[in-house]
Amino acid sequence: MTLATPVLHTDRLRLRPFTDADAGPLYALHSSTCVMRYWDSPPWTDRTRAERFLAMCRTMADEGTGARVAIDRTSDGAFVGWCGLTGWNPDYRSASLGYVLDEAVWGHGYATEAAYAVLRWAFDTLDLNRVQAETDTRNVASARVLEKIGFVREGTLREDCVVNGEVSDSWVFGLIRREWPPSAVPIPAR
Repeated sequence: MTLATPVLHTDRLRLRPFTDADAGPLYALHSSTCVMRYWDSPPWTDRTRAERFLAMCRTMADEGTGARVAIDRTSDGAFVGWCGLTGWNPDYRSASLGYVLDEAVWGHGYATEAAYAVLRWAFDTLDLNRVQAETDTRNVASARVLEKIGFVREGTLREDCVVNGEVSDSWVFGLIRREWPPSAVPIPAR
């Protein structure tokens, strides 16, 4: 079963399927040591990683297991990151949320806005009951994004990753349908 990757619009962002032209900006994003400092894999050093990422996005859509979207800022069309759902399980009505944004746009609410739009699409289209997200316990900014869009911290995975040679813990967050949408977050434009 395929899963059509959506095109979504918010007040400041356009979320769209990836194209081959995104390989360069995607490589720049994932090769940044600052952006990837809490990620569970090291920064990319090989440009073919971007092509493999794009191929994986197409495979996920073709297999119906998830959807990742590129995030463009509407004011200038700049690629600022990506957001997506993986591990979609229609039997359990569950999926996992992830996102990566360029350091230059941190602190502007783009992650919150993009994740909210993806979740709204997912709850409406995929009939989800639960979405899960994980973040390194040192990544307080990502934890704040998740809490702003209604996620609840449910626990800690102790020493579950090695990030840059350091053993690290992850927080597990969950969002369930009956708690969606959170009332504190303004609904971005469609």
